[in-house]
Amino acid sequence: GGGGGGGADAEPAARTVLLQAFTLTFLAEWGDRSQIATIALGAAEEPVGVTLGAIIGHSLCTGLAVVGGKMLASRISERMVLGIGGGLFLLFAAISLLQGPDA
Repeated sequence: GGGGGGGADAEPAARTVLLQAFTLTFLAEWGDRSQIATIALGAAEEPVGVTLGAIIGHSLCTGLAVVGGKMLASRISERMVLGIGGGLFLLFAAISLLQGPDA
């Protein structure tokens, strides 16, 4: 006697989501400001402490994003979330462009 009927499909689906989340986060974070700041902090401070602090900080930030996203999804459509996110991205890009690299 094994598990339930849906168990076999749940494991590959969980692996797929895990791989997608890992890839998205890894590629999105590679070379961003927080990684550069962590490199600088790691060069100046104790690496184990910096690593643990970065893991905890990133985990909390990502956890809040996941919970917030789940809550938003129950109230507004995915299309609206994408539109707002895209609009904010363009707004931040315009502000950065106007401020220039010395800001």
